[in-house]
Amino acid sequence: MVKRQTRFAALLLALILLASAAAALPAAAASTAVTGFSDVSDSSNAADIECLRLLGVLDGYSNNTFAPAGTLTRAQFCKMAAYAMNAQDLVGQYRAVTVYPDVKPSYWAAAYINLAAKGKKIIAGYPDGKFYPGRTVTYAQAVTILVRLLGYADADVGTVWPDGYIAQGDASGLTAGLKLSPSAALTRSQAATLFANLLRAAKKDSTTYASSIASTVVSNAMLSSSSATASDNSGGAMQLANGTVYQMAYKTSNGLLNGRKGTLLLNKQGKVMTFVPDTTGSSRVVTVSEAKATLLTDTAGGRYVLSASIPAYYNSKESTWGDVYSWMTPGTSLTLYFGSSGTVEYVFAGSGSVSTAAVVVYTQGSSAGFSSLTGGSTGYTIYKDGVKATTGDLKKYDVATYSSATNTIRVCDNRLVGYYEDCSPNTASPSTIKVLGHTFSVLPSAADTLSKFSLGQQLTLLLTEDNQVAGAVEASGNVATGNMIGIATSASASSATVNLLSGITITGSVSSSDSASSALTGQLVRVYSNQKGYIGLSKLSGGAAGDLDVVNRKLGTKSLSDNVMIFESNSGGVKAVSLSQLTAAKIPASQVLYASYDWADRAKVLVVVSAASSEYIFGRVQYTPGYDTQSTDDEGKVITTHTSASLTLIAGSKTYGPFSTSYDATSGFVGIKLNTDGDKIENLITLTKLGNVANSAWSGQNAVTVAGRTYTVASDVLCYNLSSREWVTLSAAHAFSSASTLYVDDYGIVRGVEVGQ
Repeated sequence: MVKRQTRFAALLLALILLASAAAALPAAAASTAVTGFSDVSDSSNAADIECLRLLGVLDGYSNNTFAPAGTLTRAQFCKMAAYAMNAQDLVGQYRAVTVYPDVKPSYWAAAYINLAAKGKKIIAGYPDGKFYPGRTVTYAQAVTILVRLLGYADADVGTVWPDGYIAQGDASGLTAGLKLSPSAALTRSQAATLFANLLRAAKKDSTTYASSIASTVVSNAMLSSSSATASDNSGGAMQLANGTVYQMAYKTSNGLLNGRKGTLLLNKQGKVMTFVPDTTGSSRVVTVSEAKATLLTDTAGGRYVLSASIPAYYNSKESTWGDVYSWMTPGTSLTLYFGSSGTVEYVFAGSGSVSTAAVVVYTQGSSAGFSSLTGGSTGYTIYKDGVKATTGDLKKYDVATYSSATNTIRVCDNRLVGYYEDCSPNTASPSTIKVLGHTFSVLPSAADTLSKFSLGQQLTLLLTEDNQVAGAVEASGNVATGNMIGIATSASASSATVNLLSGITITGSVSSSDSASSALTGQLVRVYSNQKGYIGLSKLSGGAAGDLDVVNRKLGTKSLSDNVMIFESNSGGVKAVSLSQLTAAKIPASQVLYASYDWADRAKVLVVVSAASSEYIFGRVQYTPGYDTQSTDDEGKVITTHTSASLTLIAGSKTYGPFSTSYDATSGFVGIKLNTDGDKIENLITLTKLGNVANSAWSGQNAVTVAGRTYTVASDVLCYNLSSREWVTLSAAHAFSSASTLYVDDYGIVRGVEVGQ
């Protein structure tokens, strides 16, 4: 029995070489750092492959394939094992060593084999003294090797091979997602799963395998971006949902891990070795057809029930589905993550990939270069600014990228005019560029056009759908005019910050007067730049082509775009709403403050007068319930007289009523709509009451965040002190109490504030 165990031990140790072959490639098939694989369709497996690619454990082939069904050699596994142990820096010490007669120093994997056998002592050759680097590895052999990497030996798992090792592999989670015959040849795809599971597993001593190869482990991390800008201005950094940014140690990510929860492995310098995605639940990439607060429909007809409170990650920030769904226009890619019960647990806006290549259209209706984007894939669908389009719809300076997850060409016509403020590493070949206070990642397609500009020059950036620079042209002569608009979150005499509708934030100095700039806070504005470091803002107005027919989706004679963006304007600024939220069937042209149109002359962005602000009066209610009185007439008959309920609305110094009413509104703030004569209540709306809101939840006087949702505060918000029974200013309300009660309308606007008791 001892002799048999020794033989198996030697064989098993030798076969450690085999499993790692799942990734590394022999010199004859030298790999390149491809950023996605056209032959990998399973999203979970693709995430595991990307995790291991970042660590250097595996890679694909130069033709953009991974060959997931390909089998592995013992030599390939040695290279994989070296990187899985983070021991690649030791490889150079074993290049001139000869351990096995059939592995000469000139063999491409000799150093990896020698490191595994002599340096780490995790493998051994066959009884005849040879290694046989070209032989394939079986499932049983691979699991055995990985179990040994976790610190287990024959004595720990029993003497019956491979049953004991496979049982331990099952118990350790190594084999999760796999169930194969012990003698089955392990494929590259299956090996990726095994090695990703290794990074998630616990060792025999109860420590994690990940902690044995990393200096720092950041658990329960949500990866929001793989194209962030690090503190040293380098691009391709990883950003978590909490805003923390980490530089990459080895390679930049292709974005497949974006939107996933998992674990960051950091080296001694605090740089990311890799991101290990969690394996709970499943994920699915969909293309939006219609998004509602509780229901999502994709372009394939799939319907998904969502809760408004589930986490949603949009523009690299954590929010809730209820806050962001109105921005999920048709054509938007979403990644849905499902729990074990099959319900959607969180949503990530994006397909989980970032653009790594782009084509700028220079000729009307041209699709030149699209084949290189898709890797030869055909049958793709074109979306331009989120709406289905054809090649004939493409115009000069449009930018096209490709999403393999949905097999779609994504065309964007966003152009931003500004001054060239900074770049990295140099102007000849920048990887990032700073314009209007924002640092953009630069794609290879932009290198030639950007190299023609110097710092301080004005230029027009041609942007991808995910806000990367695909090209640049001169801003003068109307070659490519800017078209970016957004909401001014702050504006003063000295500076302004604007959240562009494309999802980025720009900042800069302003030269207008304080009163003029302050009036634009909360408003939808067009941005431009007339000198370095400065931005100009202008409020959007005009462009209405007639009445807005909500039912028939028309603005005058023109159709609304499938992904029309609608904003209601009120005294506190603008608020994004969906078409279905508009209460009127038709809105007159006089109440359509602004309209812009897309490439097909369909209304794309609308600003309308808020129905709530134009039709309703808000205030505190004084209510007297209705009552019956009885009397007796001369004949002794009982007569019942009914007195209707009475409602009076007090809004600061103004009093409305009393009105006879059938509405039951006993206390607090409400909104009333009066008839033309002003002597009768046509409608009454109750407001949502948010109690015990701390002063720390407020962002200045314009916004307050409660339970993850940010509410706009009306500039004429009414504040009442219950203790002194008097109307006060917002500042006085805050000074009086550390918390308050808010009354919010259906548009998310705070209409009333109460303090005291």
